[in-house]
Amino acid sequence: MNIWVKAGILLYLSLLFFGSFIAIGVVWTGTLDDKFPFIDDIKIFLYYFFAGSIGGSLRHLYMFCSHYMKDELNDYRLWIMYIFYPIFATGTAVVAVTLIQSGILLIEFVDFEDTPYAQISFAFFVGFGFNRFVNKLNALSKDIFKTNQQQTIYTEENNDNSQSPSK
Repeated sequence: MNIWVKAGILLYLSLLFFGSFIAIGVVWTGTLDDKFPFIDDIKIFLYYFFAGSIGGSLRHLYMFCSHYMKDELNDYRLWIMYIFYPIFATGTAVVAVTLIQSGILLIEFVDFEDTPYAQISFAFFVGFGFNRFVNKLNALSKDIFKTNQQQTIYTEENNDNSQSPSK
């Protein structure tokens, strides 16, 4: 990988990481509320979004530095992961918190004095473990959206196993 590509990726991930902290501070203080009144309506989602961004960029900064130190940044296709995974992590963090708050995942958050610390923390973890969370979502969606044919085969296999004589 070219030295300029490496420097660009490092700069991008650093700006994303530190910029997300600054963005959360701007949203928290309400600096832009007068200029953009709709921000107050989506403020909570912005917290989740930027927490996911912090998690995703932190993980990929760590991975980038680890691979750099081991001189393992020789594949030009890897830059796509370092650029796009933190972006994907931001939206995925918002969706994850929304899924939990809807009750679909059978997990509940406990609010602490009207402050969503648990949700923001979970959004960070989803951003940090983006690919792992997407793998779990994929497995869950396969279970939820099985076709009738898949369900019939699965049910028949279970019935066959339960009717077999035990030793």
